[in-house]
Amino acid sequence: MERPRTPRTDPHGGLAVPHPDRRSLLRGGLAMGASAAAALTGGLWAGSGPADAAAAVDYPGATWAPASTANYTAANRPTTYPINLVVIHVTQETFADTIALFQDPSHAACAHYVVRSADGHIDQCVREHDVAWHAGNWDYNTRSIGIEHEGYVDDPSWFTTDMYHASAALTAEICDKYGIPKDREHIIGHVEVPGTDHTDPGPNWDWVRYIRDVNGG
Repeated sequence: MERPRTPRTDPHGGLAVPHPDRRSLLRGGLAMGASAAAALTGGLWAGSGPADAAAAVDYPGATWAPASTANYTAANRPTTYPINLVVIHVTQETFADTIALFQDPSHAACAHYVVRSADGHIDQCVREHDVAWHAGNWDYNTRSIGIEHEGYVDDPSWFTTDMYHASAALTAEICDKYGIPKDREHIIGHVEVPGTDHTDPGPNWDWVRYIRDVNGG
């Protein structure tokens, strides 16, 4: 979900800072993430217990943070469409703002998962059987799982060891589940999607390390 660094209207009101300082955000991001999770549990899952929320996720290590139904297409994959790709994104937003955007019905985009920089925490926003609008190409959307990573393409400090390890474990589980080869032909960056004008995950994403981690190296 790469975005140009231009001021935008924050979903909660006011003008957002285009590129917040990472050090000041890591602590705040953890707190905001916890608050968002609590709000989701108390609001969207009102009347439901922890077992119901756990049942909503496809990856056991993830927390359910549902995107607006206006931002994806309900489906029954892999029956309706095969799943044979994983697409790697960088948010160009903070973790909390990314979740908020995915829950905004006017945003018209979302990914299946979002990985937090500070600790590798994962939120699942769309079920894997549904088609998330993340690649900007309908064919690629129908046959891929999209994973967003908190950070900015020109700042490698966001790509932490915890983030790489957590994301690689998620991708490995997805590949094992759907029989996807764990290689660069099937684990691609958003920049590699035909027709895209995005450049994420950018030149600072360590593909050699990532593919090695996905393969348990």
